[in-house]
Amino acid sequence: MQEASHGGVDDAVDRIIALWRAARPDLDPSPLGVAERIHRLNRLLERETARFHAEFGLDHAEFDALAALRREGGADGLTAGDLLRASTVTSGAITNRLDKLERKGLVARAPDPADRRAVRVTLTAPGRALVDDMLEGYFAVQRRVLESLADPRGVERGLRTLLVAFGETAALADAYRD
Repeated sequence: MQEASHGGVDDAVDRIIALWRAARPDLDPSPLGVAERIHRLNRLLERETARFHAEFGLDHAEFDALAALRREGGADGLTAGDLLRASTVTSGAITNRLDKLERKGLVARAPDPADRRAVRVTLTAPGRALVDDMLEGYFAVQRRVLESLADPRGVERGLRTLLVAFGETAALADAYRD
């Protein structure tokens, strides 16, 4: 790759931007510099974490549910609705995910004593042990992908600013629980 004017090495996104500038000099393609790199980084993170999850016989959705139960469930677990809000999938997928995890002996479901219409989901002892065994490696995968950033905290702050600007806030997530 050639040396770029920004002092580093050009990547594929630099090439795309240059081609857009040549094809449509009337437009400013510079937003792709951030947006396309976030998109590509997301794909990279998904690929690397999928490999990691597979080592433990899980997929991303299963790990996501187990991790949500571990960090938010406590001894009483979560209702299926709370678990849905704490995870990253649609309501149609949550039942399938819980079925798979229950068959593996990692979660248990029971009627909610406070609301007979609701179901509470808890980690079983093997489920809790599996999540705890995976966490250090899970964070290490992410750290390895992001380690070349000169200012990871600055990037984190910038991404948080973007998400909050589009309504992705902790208050919004908490409002769904009430």
